[in-house]
Amino acid sequence: MSYHPLHDPDDIPLQLVSQPQSHNDNPTGMNSSLEDYSPSSRVMSNRWRWRLVRSYGPDWVITIALAATFFLLDYVPGFKRDFSLEDTSLRHTYAVHERVPPLALYMICGVAPFVLQARDQLAHYSLLSYTLAVLLGLSITGAITQFSKITVGRPRPDVIARCIPIAGAADPPLGLSTAAICTQTDSAIMRDGWRSFPSGHASLSFAGLGFLSFYLAGKLHLFDQRGHTPKAWLAVAPLSGAALVAISRTMDYRHHWHDVLAGSLLGLVVSYFSYRQFYPSLASELSHYPYPHVFKRGGDILPTHRCPPLSSAPLTQIEQQGYQQDYRDHNRDSLANDDLIQDTLSTEAPRQAKDGVTA
Repeated sequence: MSYHPLHDPDDIPLQLVSQPQSHNDNPTGMNSSLEDYSPSSRVMSNRWRWRLVRSYGPDWVITIALAATFFLLDYVPGFKRDFSLEDTSLRHTYAVHERVPPLALYMICGVAPFVLQARDQLAHYSLLSYTLAVLLGLSITGAITQFSKITVGRPRPDVIARCIPIAGAADPPLGLSTAAICTQTDSAIMRDGWRSFPSGHASLSFAGLGFLSFYLAGKLHLFDQRGHTPKAWLAVAPLSGAALVAISRTMDYRHHWHDVLAGSLLGLVVSYFSYRQFYPSLASELSHYPYPHVFKRGGDILPTHRCPPLSSAPLTQIEQQGYQQDYRDHNRDSLANDDLIQDTLSTEAPRQAKDGVTA
């Protein structure tokens, strides 16, 4: 059996890779008995899906740990840089009510990506890949952002208004002022006053909505060299929302523009990183599919994202059932996807034979 090295979605059964067929025939290349969705077959499919969920265990552990780090670091006092009472960039008014409060931020970066793609009929492993990719990007971004905030300790533009310096306070003749001159009794306001760099609102909004932009670009095949302007607008729209959230932080005098720019770049880079962990390149013909399932097989220490290696045991009936079900889920609306897969496989077959990649 030839081995298919592309980023092929594993809803294409291995039998299809070795024997491309027309969609008028059995599209999976499996035994026709698997087409009969009897009660026992449905039980097998459920077992396969549960095994799929468990195979992503390490991903969930890391994601949850990073998310916990993000929230726990918020209570760490952190470093507080010295500042000058004469620095006009630090003498802005403290805004009690923010334009985008934390709850709204979490809705925008964490809920909006799921709501806006809810109409997309995702197969089980596709939904799992999408969920993990979004949460992984947000948790990585949040952890990096919080760690940077507490170690850099840059004063916010409204830090002097937060501090409420003692009457008659002035900078030392040969130095700068410290937090010791502050009379603010609210520890949360004080602690947050030295967490300007980078902007958490900017980084998280670009992490969540940035991922949605990449996802839409892949689904719409934005880079198919056909120049459809509506697709470009749809893909960029989430980034516009993230930019508005980031800009609002300068309007509230919560951040300097450098903080917003750094946070935006951080969120965008991490969102692309998390996207590529689960999805192929945006220029790929299969950019609308996630990478194959993650299964731990044989003596592997960690799950693998590719088809089983040449030395692996053959697929179990449960795995075959899962492959077939997801194949049907992906192709129930149109046979165009099947045609694309067939074309891709047919063009790859001669190259694989030439390279001698066989089993």
